[in-house]
Amino acid sequence: MRSVDKIAASLREKGLKLTPQRRLIIEILSRDRTHPTVDEVYRQVVSTMPEVSRTTVYNTIREMASLGEVVEVQDLSDGGIRYDTCADSHNHFFCLSCRSLIDVHVDFPRPESYSGALEGFQVLKQQLTLYGICPDCRDKGLPPPGKGAGKRALKKF
Repeated sequence: MRSVDKIAASLREKGLKLTPQRRLIIEILSRDRTHPTVDEVYRQVVSTMPEVSRTTVYNTIREMASLGEVVEVQDLSDGGIRYDTCADSHNHFFCLSCRSLIDVHVDFPRPESYSGALEGFQVLKQQLTLYGICPDCRDKGLPPPGKGAGKRALKKF
């Protein structure tokens, strides 16, 4: 994860002004390790700056993504695109109960090891998402996938 100051400096180097709105959006994305959606970032922004529009938040995040300052993380359940300030190669765990999405730093096979299965394909990016129940939900006794809340999340698969 990159710090707010490093992202801000990088944006300045690329010719962008660091407006109060941009700084707040960067701060939210940097501290919220659940990889929030645009709507989740927007709700946090308006609690501090009520005059900021959803379009401003969307455009700022898309602009930062196009510059490589944030990366898109697909949420295959139904939550849409989430954003992450960590552009390093890493994987994720998605809780089917509370819908949190967290970074997982474990070694998985590199794309080169799939050569037989992907003959002729060029892998440009690898991102693995593990699905299950997080420790908090498990400790609260929330149902596993296929029973209750988790069943709703599995319908998209």
